[in-house]
Amino acid sequence: MSGAARWTDLWPRLMSGIVLIVVGAVEIWLGGVPFAALVCVLAGAMIWEAARMFAAPDALRSGVLAAVAVALALWLPGIMVLPILLAAVVVASRSVERERGPFFALAIWSLLGCYAMGTLRAEAGLIWVLWLVAVVVISDVAGYFAGRSLGGPKFWPRYSPKKTWSGTIAGWIGAAGVGLIFAAPTGAGLALVPLSVLVSFAGQMGDIAESAVKRLRGVKDSSNLIPGHGGVLDRFDAMLGAALVVVILWAVGLLPGVA
Repeated sequence: MSGAARWTDLWPRLMSGIVLIVVGAVEIWLGGVPFAALVCVLAGAMIWEAARMFAAPDALRSGVLAAVAVALALWLPGIMVLPILLAAVVVASRSVERERGPFFALAIWSLLGCYAMGTLRAEAGLIWVLWLVAVVVISDVAGYFAGRSLGGPKFWPRYSPKKTWSGTIAGWIGAAGVGLIFAAPTGAGLALVPLSVLVSFAGQMGDIAESAVKRLRGVKDSSNLIPGHGGVLDRFDAMLGAALVVVILWAVGLLPGVA
């Protein structure tokens, strides 16, 4: 690949990224209903994309149902979360005629990840969401530039042919740096450094999982909603994986500094 060809998608990717950062920063700062609404919209868009990838005829209905399900999950007691999200995915899966299992897995993972993001902001607070976003974004940026500049052996070529070991390790290093920066503000101390690397890895696995589904369905992007990034799933796949791991760590008491 020539030097110029490596960076052909940088400009639209950068512009879209700036818009996402600005909108995301405002919503995260506001929290409450505005952030919950954003999470629900993202959930709806993800299921709409997933249904379209699997050639479901009523993708829009599935997306709307998913958004409503996440809204209810964020509002109702915790014991109701899994039944509500599962019900939405089961209904959406009925319109998928082939490879229903992979669709179900992608859909429930997406909704659980969105629920995790909303819950983390509401229950753990602003600083922890900022840390999560910083880990995912810095890992992605470091991995992108290191992978494009250094190249080298592929991390998992079967499912993600563009992801290299150099980019993966650069992402871990970037995440460790984020952990150092947030160690004091979160009250977690240096224990946050290895946890940040773990969360970075979870995000990378989320990216690879979504790539595997796209390869299964023979599509390059989940949609074209975000110039330079593809679809909402393409942009937030790492965030879904990372958010789920963070909420699990928090739930079992392994996230230091969170009451």
